[in-house]
Amino acid sequence: MHWVWLDMEKLLQIREPTMSPIRVSIVGASGYGAAELLRRLLPDPDVQILKLISKDDVGKPLSAVHLSLGDVAEGYMIEDISVEEATEGADLVFLGLPHRVSMDFAPRILEKGVKLIDLSGDFRLRSTDDYARYYGLEHTAPELIDRFVYGLPELFRDSIKTSNAVASPGCFATSQILPLAPLARRGWLNRTVRVVSATGSSGSGANPSKGTHHPLRSVTLRPYRPLNHQHTPEIVQALGDVGAENMRLDFVPVSAPLSRGILTTALMDLPESVGPKDLQEAYQEDFGSEPFIRLVEGRLPEVASIKGSQYVEIGHQYDDGRLAVFCALDNLVKGGAGQAIQSFNLMMGRPETTGLLASPTWP
Repeated sequence: MHWVWLDMEKLLQIREPTMSPIRVSIVGASGYGAAELLRRLLPDPDVQILKLISKDDVGKPLSAVHLSLGDVAEGYMIEDISVEEATEGADLVFLGLPHRVSMDFAPRILEKGVKLIDLSGDFRLRSTDDYARYYGLEHTAPELIDRFVYGLPELFRDSIKTSNAVASPGCFATSQILPLAPLARRGWLNRTVRVVSATGSSGSGANPSKGTHHPLRSVTLRPYRPLNHQHTPEIVQALGDVGAENMRLDFVPVSAPLSRGILTTALMDLPESVGPKDLQEAYQEDFGSEPFIRLVEGRLPEVASIKGSQYVEIGHQYDDGRLAVFCALDNLVKGGAGQAIQSFNLMMGRPETTGLLASPTWP
C-alpha cells in the first residue's frame, strides 16, 4: 500500500482568489449553454457572477432552473433587466442568446466598453450576404462584424488574446474545422469534402420542439437542412483562413438519439503525393501539444469517451488516396460553453485550461 500525504494548507490555497475577481454577467442564463458556463465559473474563486439575465424563468432561484448546480448556485436569481444594467460593473458579458437576437444586444454592450463573447452565429460570418442566405434575414449590425475574432483557440489563439469581442464557433463547425485544418494548412483541401455530422438533441436548445421530443428523437436518425445548414459558410470561411482554396463543402447534419455529443465523418480524395506518413506528421505537428485535442490511434473517435468534457477526439483512416477523418466532441462544452470559457481565459490573461481540465464522464 502506498500512502500519499496531502498538504492541506496548499490545497486550501488553491481555493483562494489569486487576483481581483473578474466580474461576469450572462445574458440568456436559462439555456443549456449557460448551465455549462456556470458549472465551471461558479466554483472559480477568480470569477464573480454579477447578473444572470433571461426572459424565461424570471425570479426563479438559479438552482431551480439548472438543477445540477445545487448548492453552488445558492443566492443567485434569474432576472429580466436591461442590457445597460447587465453591463454595469462587468468586465465581460457572455451572450447565450439565439441567432438573430444577439446582434440587437451586442452593440449596446460594446459601446459600454465591456468585453463580449457571443455564443450565437450573429458575428461569425464576415459576409452579410452569407448571413442573409443561411440565417434568413438581413444583418442589423454589419459595422460591428470586423470587431469580432473567431473564437477557435487552436487556430486563432493570438488574435483572441488581444480581442474585446469574440464570436464563439458553432458546434458542427468546431467538429469539422479542427480535424480538417491540418489538411487546409498544407494545401490538401482544395477540392470537395463530404461531411456527415450526427448530433445530440441539446444542440437545439432548452426549449422543447418536435425535433427534440424524446419519444421521437430516441428511436430515430433524421437528416435535416442537408447542404444548407447555417454552419456551412462558417466552416468554409475558417478553413479558407488557414489555407483552403476553392474548397466545396457538402454537409449533411443528422439528428441522433443522444442528448449531447457530435460525431463528424468527413470524406475526401487527397493529392497523389500525400500518404499515411504525411497525415500522421501533419496531425502531430499541429495538434500534438494541444491540451484539449486527443489524436486517437488504434480505435476511432466516439462520443462516449469525451461526453461532458472539453476534450476532442480526432482520428483518420487512409486507403489508396481516399481519406476518412473522424471527430467527436461534446456540443455543449467544446462545441459551446467550454470553448467560450477557453476564449475567456485567453482574453483575461488566465491560463487557457482554467476550469476545463475535468475528465469526461464514463460511461
